[in-house]
Amino acid sequence: MPGSTSQSRRVILASLIGTSLEWYDFFLYTTAATLVFGRLFFPTFDPLNATLLALTTNAVAFVARPLGGIVFGHFGDRTGRKTVLVVTLLVMGISTFLIGVLPGYDTVGVLAPVMLATLRFVQGLGLGGEWGGAVIMSLEHGDRRRRGFNASWPQVGVPAGYVLATGLLAFLSFTLPDAAFLSWGWRVPFLLSGVLVFVGLWVRLKITESPLFAEVEQQGAKARLPLLEVLRTHPRALLSAFTARIGVDVAFYTFTAYILVYLTGPLGLDRQVGLNAVLVASALQLALIPLFGSLSDRYGRRPVYLAGVVGAAVWVFAFFPLLETRSTFLIIVAAVVALVTHAAMYGPQAAFIAELFSTRLRYSGASMGYQVAGIAGGALAPIIAIKLFDAFGTTLAVSVYVVAALAVTALGLAIAPETRDLDLAAEPGPSPQRA
Repeated sequence: MPGSTSQSRRVILASLIGTSLEWYDFFLYTTAATLVFGRLFFPTFDPLNATLLALTTNAVAFVARPLGGIVFGHFGDRTGRKTVLVVTLLVMGISTFLIGVLPGYDTVGVLAPVMLATLRFVQGLGLGGEWGGAVIMSLEHGDRRRRGFNASWPQVGVPAGYVLATGLLAFLSFTLPDAAFLSWGWRVPFLLSGVLVFVGLWVRLKITESPLFAEVEQQGAKARLPLLEVLRTHPRALLSAFTARIGVDVAFYTFTAYILVYLTGPLGLDRQVGLNAVLVASALQLALIPLFGSLSDRYGRRPVYLAGVVGAAVWVFAFFPLLETRSTFLIIVAAVVALVTHAAMYGPQAAFIAELFSTRLRYSGASMGYQVAGIAGGALAPIIAIKLFDAFGTTLAVSVYVVAALAVTALGLAIAPETRDLDLAAEPGPSPQRA
């Protein structure tokens, strides 16, 4: 049975703080890759190809995330959620700190981008295990009538981490001369992660284990090889989780990462314009994601999710024309509305995916479905967008790409059951149709 109200709130707070720090680390790299890493780690290439190479090292993390989901998901279903969440936070924090002390290409040559890509891979491992555990702890501790709302709080870690990471980079970029920012200013937020990780650890060590997992453990019903059981018993759930996420990721990274490339490249605007627009939009998501999570408790996961899919598919055709006005206000409007549609998808997403899997397999199943989709979605989205614009010379090609990815997400929702009313504690056994 779910834990007490006070313990549930403590778990939600711990999940929110932990995921915020993990995404802070993750987005530091993404933003730095679009603004700094091309010049520091790939200086022998022209600006476009240098940015592409920097984004390619960024994509390495998306390849690592499914592996992290498999490894940490296994231990999360075998030994418990709490311990795994402590480990994932340490993995992410240490790797991020080390990125902050990396020498550039001018100092160690080709070894510099190799070390950069390696540490990005380790970041991906940590985040791959983080998401599933944080969401599941919030879901399994809380009131079944508020699962969408409770599970949405780890999702708030995305905009919270983005605001913190991008805000610090934007502040340093604005206050420091360009030479100082490139030399040492960008390193400060990475080094700060070494301090912040202790805050997350202190909070996480105070929470209790998931009551639903404790019940499975007491009954001796833990899966011996969780991932193999997921593949055998939950294939439809995996397919639905995978497809339902792809469009969300493509839209998000187009709206938050490619916007920086497009504004500073083809449109020739100062990087601060794009950073400020995404910061404002991300700050609004702090309230919008729990709101849409709560709405999914009332109206169902799929209707709310689908509303966001339709909204994003329509808005992407207005998004780029608004950027092309070069008006700061209209650029902010473009980013804000774009991330409102993303919040409508992202709010119910956590509960929707986690509820597709039985308790004894939930960590492995949810992590695998969610993280594998990241390769096809978020990892490639900025790179594909750059290539499409370069090939066709118009953002219409990028918009069509986003809509195609959102159509895949709509298909994933169509083949899934509505999960809002499933009783997670009363499960007779694993099934592809039940949680």
